[in-house]
Amino acid sequence: MINAHKIKQEICDIGSRLYKKGFAAANDGNISYRIGDNEVICTPTMMTKGFMKPDDLCVVDMEGKQLAGRRKRTSEVLLHLALMKERPEIKSVVHCHPPHATAFGIAREPVPQCVLPEVEIFIGDVPIAKYAIPGGQEFADTILPFVHKSNVIILGNHGTVSFDATVEKAYWWTEVLDAYCRMLMLARGLGGVHYFTEPETKALMDLKDQWGYSDPRAKMENCELCANDVFRDSWKETGVAPKAFEAPRYNSPQPNPAPAATAATPNATPPADQEALIRTITDRVMEALAAR
Repeated sequence: MINAHKIKQEICDIGSRLYKKGFAAANDGNISYRIGDNEVICTPTMMTKGFMKPDDLCVVDMEGKQLAGRRKRTSEVLLHLALMKERPEIKSVVHCHPPHATAFGIAREPVPQCVLPEVEIFIGDVPIAKYAIPGGQEFADTILPFVHKSNVIILGNHGTVSFDATVEKAYWWTEVLDAYCRMLMLARGLGGVHYFTEPETKALMDLKDQWGYSDPRAKMENCELCANDVFRDSWKETGVAPKAFEAPRYNSPQPNPAPAATAATPNATPPADQEALIRTITDRVMEALAAR
């Protein structure tokens, strides 16, 4: 028997964490848990997630019709229900607006892979869904192309949605993703990202398999492990393109141009016209100094 009151307490606890982490400003975000074939507990609309009590929560059926609760159910519950219908083993869904992960959805920047072991093991490639006005069925349907290949999805210009068998685990993936996106931004500010080698990544894939986590890259032919290949076919529709983080492509021929002759390459021989220009400038400086 599912203890509905305990589930409501867990939802309130996760709501408090979302609010304290800055993942759900004001009344942002929503959380749900499926307690039966046709019953889902969900958070109410227009209420700060950090201050919810169990009796503030609602119960809806699998079509979104409210069955119980003194407050009105969240307007975005159809997103949760679409996911639960597609994957019946999923019991809980968490939607919020974590700043760093959401920034990738605003910029339409694919989240790089092959950087952090925990992300490789627990998350893998992260899709970015196309934008739709929140609340309706069109919005809910934006996640359907991705739900069987990931446990967390970035929503274009909106936020994230993560899901699993418990409220706690559904929340975990959002927290892991946002922390990772923040690290990527910090690393880029320091000069760039150092990626795993292909053998290092394959070792992580083997470990992931041993721990019972599936990864769609393992079933793809000619997949380049670190090149965000899993959801690449969706990029054109969603406007996603790598701009800030260009991932390595180990199996593709890489151009290797000779370095340009600059002051940073002391052994390079400058072209004749550049050498002449340097000589002219030097002569004029010396003449100006001599005239003083």
